[in-house]
Amino acid sequence: MRVLAIAAALTASQAEAQTRPDQAAFREIFRELVEIDTSSPNGNCTTAAERMLARLRSAGFGEAQAEVFVPPSRPRDGGLIARIDGSDPKARPMLLVDHIDVVAAKREDWPRDPFILGEEGGYFIGRGVIDDKALSAIWIDSLVRMKLEGFQPRRTIKVALTCGEESGEAVNGVDWLLKYRREAVDAGFALNEGGHGMTDGQGKPIALYLAVGEKHSQSFTIEARNSGGHSSRPRPDNAIYDLADALTAIRSLSFPIRLNATNSGYFTRMASIIGGDMGAAMASFSAGSTDPAVIAKVTSDITYNAMLRTTCVPTMVEAGHAINALPQRARATIQCRLLPADKVQDVEAQLRAAIKPAINLTRDDNKGDAIAVPPPLDPAILGPAEDVARAKFPGIPVIPTLLTAGTDGRYLSAAGIATYGVPGIFLDPDGNGAHGVNERVRVRSVYEGRDYLYALIKRYAGGR
Repeated sequence: MRVLAIAAALTASQAEAQTRPDQAAFREIFRELVEIDTSSPNGNCTTAAERMLARLRSAGFGEAQAEVFVPPSRPRDGGLIARIDGSDPKARPMLLVDHIDVVAAKREDWPRDPFILGEEGGYFIGRGVIDDKALSAIWIDSLVRMKLEGFQPRRTIKVALTCGEESGEAVNGVDWLLKYRREAVDAGFALNEGGHGMTDGQGKPIALYLAVGEKHSQSFTIEARNSGGHSSRPRPDNAIYDLADALTAIRSLSFPIRLNATNSGYFTRMASIIGGDMGAAMASFSAGSTDPAVIAKVTSDITYNAMLRTTCVPTMVEAGHAINALPQRARATIQCRLLPADKVQDVEAQLRAAIKPAINLTRDDNKGDAIAVPPPLDPAILGPAEDVARAKFPGIPVIPTLLTAGTDGRYLSAAGIATYGVPGIFLDPDGNGAHGVNERVRVRSVYEGRDYLYALIKRYAGGR
């Protein structure tokens, strides 16, 4: 046992010795962010924003260059805005945006404290290490590095760290800034979460995903009602049966495949990387094949299927009021993720057509959420991402992809600010526990992603 302990200690000391001083400084920013609970309802984004402001102040950012903002009546939902002014007033600013709030994590569900940054087996572990405090830490670290280096960008670099992306009941910080502090986030384009690298599951990088557009989330409620009665006298008209029939109909509902420049390009570029039967099907599909067997093969992968069509799925069910009574109500929540080209009213019409008229369907209030507008597949964005990848990750392609989830980019894109999910940090195919227990990300991946993104920011910003 003593030999094993000594070996473990040596391994830890060797890892520390291999960490560059600038990486150690970044790790402290990352640690501080992770160890501030920013989940709803008990966490505090304002505290996190204030700590990041203190770091910028220490690096020389004055009051006109960095500040904390707090939406009225939401004292815990504050965020941070900062900037480094560019030398060319004609160059549109760039925005680095990210959310600092995280999904709730219960201590009793985790084998460790989720709000202490752990490091084990080559991974950082803790709530938010992926979604999304690594990127927030990189944005702050990048501003500090540029300030210390005396870097003068040609275009102004803006940063916005906001709250409310993960917690639907909160004020959304990006939406609030667009409404009340537009000058703080107005930009020619924005870099956001949503992109990432992908490994083979063993740590070997295979691709860098640049998110060009995302799906829009819209929820519906379906409800069956009945007069009910005593459970000793069952009737054929039962609210639970009626709801089950409606759910079965929705399960069979298949929305049409829609190709655009982003998802078509994804399948074209990824075909040779994936290889095998799936790779062959992807290549044939992206070349225009309408063979049902080819389409069935590609869409058998749940991620590929979601990239190609709007999807609707039940996420919550509630029924009945007593164990000895026939149900008077049975309801379910249906969450749909819409491709950018699809309209909410059309999806609603297809849901109504799939279920019986007696089933009540209502569109849930999304509190004014914007529908994501896909940005252009712009060579001025893709080109530098590829160039920096060739230098930092030789042989690893940059693949434009349609994000099947949603981000704060929907607000920015709807406001006319083209928003892209940047790659850099490599994840594993299993999702690394994001939103779950033991959320984790490879230590090496975070450090390498930090270097990639710093070089990419400077490339987009220009200057010296």
